[in-house]
Amino acid sequence: MSARSLALALLCAGQLMVILDGTIVNVALPAIQEDLGFTPATLGWVVNAYLIPFAGLLLLSGRLGDLLGRKRVFVAGLALFTAASALCGLAQTPETLLAARFLQGVGGAVTSSVTLAMVVTLFPELPARVRAIGVYSFVQSAGGTLGLLLGGVLTQGLGWHWIFFVNVPVGMAVTVLAQRTLVAEPGTARRRTTDAPGAVLVTAALMLAVYAIVTAELALGIGALVVLVAFVVRQARIADPLVPLRMFRNRTVAGALGTHALLISGIFSFQFFAVLYMRKVLGFDEVGTGLGVVPVPLLIGVMSLGVAPKVIARFGPRGVLLAGLALVASGLGLLGTVSADGAYVSDVFPATVPLGIGFGLVMPALAGLAMSGATEEDSGLASGMFNTVQQVGASLGLAVLSSLAVSRTAGLLADGTPAAEALTDGYRLAFRVSSGAVLAALAVAALVLRDGSRTPVTAGGR
Repeated sequence: MSARSLALALLCAGQLMVILDGTIVNVALPAIQEDLGFTPATLGWVVNAYLIPFAGLLLLSGRLGDLLGRKRVFVAGLALFTAASALCGLAQTPETLLAARFLQGVGGAVTSSVTLAMVVTLFPELPARVRAIGVYSFVQSAGGTLGLLLGGVLTQGLGWHWIFFVNVPVGMAVTVLAQRTLVAEPGTARRRTTDAPGAVLVTAALMLAVYAIVTAELALGIGALVVLVAFVVRQARIADPLVPLRMFRNRTVAGALGTHALLISGIFSFQFFAVLYMRKVLGFDEVGTGLGVVPVPLLIGVMSLGVAPKVIARFGPRGVLLAGLALVASGLGLLGTVSADGAYVSDVFPATVPLGIGFGLVMPALAGLAMSGATEEDSGLASGMFNTVQQVGASLGLAVLSSLAVSRTAGLLADGTPAAEALTDGYRLAFRVSSGAVLAALAVAALVLRDGSRTPVTAGGR
């Protein structure tokens, strides 16, 4: 294995740990509740305690990677994530687990924020970069689904503690090898300090926004918006901003981020509602549910690792992106027809094929477009922005879709509809809205993005 291939493997291994941890805990929640005594009202914070710092710190961490050196930031984040994973596995009380999950979220944000930028820097020549982004995209898109399978196997076979303990040896090995293998790069920004007030504002705005989403608190959402406006005003006025607003004037960057936000807000419903449908309507156990989603990561792997680099080189990223988005929307549309007396083979599996193929095409094309508009100086920030959009889009999409599904189900139950039919109708509504969100992403990509608009954002201006 060449030095660059080893470096790519280490970067993707670290990213895979972070992505897996976002979903691996979902299957284990009932066991955690029973063992540690979480109430139904507080159990959701096992997920939220990780999600809020993760989403809130991505932008700041990406900028720190530009300022301090991305290898340094990546290794520090991975070490913190690994240590926090051990604390999660050792937790004996709800409070201890939530505190450790918060630290995991911090470490995950620091690690993930610079990974894509390091991949792009590692492979400057276009053909190799497309292949490397395909590997990264497979980790990004398939990791969450793989987490559902691994979470079921570990929880059912060894106990919930092992969904966290499994990170420790892997994280230690990757941290040591990354320290020895990755090339140390100096900070690429023009100064060694950062916009501290801006950093506080954007971190507070993102954390408040995600907290408002997961708790459905309107006042917090308004507060997040106010803080975000204050941050934007500051960035427009200072000479050396944390997030140069010129990046949003670039058609490629803005279009890719908008497409990504709509795509993720829709596609995340598959991981959530398809699992619920298989568990609560079809009666699958944890392992069966994990196996039920396996076709999606398998197809994503085939497409993003083998097919996507070739078709992107042949037809350009925009054309591949549009085709992939159409496939994803059709897969979600198929799930919008599931029935209460259905079966996996007829109701779920047919949708996994266009979902896996489409997402395996979309993510390499989209990641490449998002990074193509950034300069070397801002690539860490662009990487952080790409991941921030993913986390906030997933949170917002899930909050909206869950509310719609729960409301539809509750109304049907009140009218005397059998539980299975009421649940299924709620899931159908969520999938149909998800398909609409992906169609909106397709419209944005078609209208805004161009294969020829690859000129990076200039370093001058704000």
